[in-house]
Amino acid sequence: MTSTLTITHLTKRFQGVEALTDVSLSVAPGERVALLGHNGAGKSTMMKVILGLIPATSGDVTVCDAAPGSPAARRQVAYLPENAAFHPALTGEEQVRHYLRLRGEDARQALPLLARVGLHDAARRRIGTYSKGMRQRVGLAQALIGHPRLLVLDEPTSGLDPVSRREFYALLDELAAEGASILLSSHALTEVEARTDRILVLSKGRLAASGTLVDLRREADLPVVLHVTARNGYASDIAEALPGAIRVGAALHLTCPQSDKLAVLGRITGLGDKVADLEVLPPSLEDIYSHFSRGTV
Repeated sequence: MTSTLTITHLTKRFQGVEALTDVSLSVAPGERVALLGHNGAGKSTMMKVILGLIPATSGDVTVCDAAPGSPAARRQVAYLPENAAFHPALTGEEQVRHYLRLRGEDARQALPLLARVGLHDAARRRIGTYSKGMRQRVGLAQALIGHPRLLVLDEPTSGLDPVSRREFYALLDELAAEGASILLSSHALTEVEARTDRILVLSKGRLAASGTLVDLRREADLPVVLHVTARNGYASDIAEALPGAIRVGAALHLTCPQSDKLAVLGRITGLGDKVADLEVLPPSLEDIYSHFSRGTV
């Protein structure tokens, strides 16, 4: 299957400063990829190169089987910035109808597009009365024009409330199921942890890590945290069976290497009814991101 986006040995320099250094990656049809990195890591530069807004210094970039910024690529790529801006005097419907006409699409699609992003009831209100989250939804409706093969989303849930964020990711799931590729930049790590297929970590312009969350956990080899709750009167017995555990009342907290996880779980299971509850906490995406970012800073 041909990748929607392919980047090979991409380097971008600005007056002698390398914003991106030898970055290679690909995004497959229907894949949801999170692009993570601190401010200045190179995320925005990469997106600008993908969109054809700036040229690469060296390396190759192919977007939907075309050159970045070419008419063929632009027809198949959609972009949503962090702060979408629209004319405040226009209604949501008028704004989307305008963009539909610019793309040569049927302007009657405006209401269905706004309904798909949850703005049907506000479609005829002026955008000047919209909240930031509502303006972001207008931007998403605009991005959906023409059934793009690749969506490039920069902090797309900025300004959305928790319910709207869930609805937004549900819509991304639908688009991915239809075959659209999604490259999403976000600082909201807890959001992307469960709603993306693969994670890219940029640090100081280099690709520090790439893989599924399971892959990155394995590669980082960070410790696992276990919380054990003892039944009444058995905390001391459990503490004796788990050297190194920190006891807080009836609860015991311990960490262990990934390679020892099954052995430790076996010891805990062997305690039988002495254990009231057990919680296993694998390294979070925030832990993994911090680990790989430190590796190149």
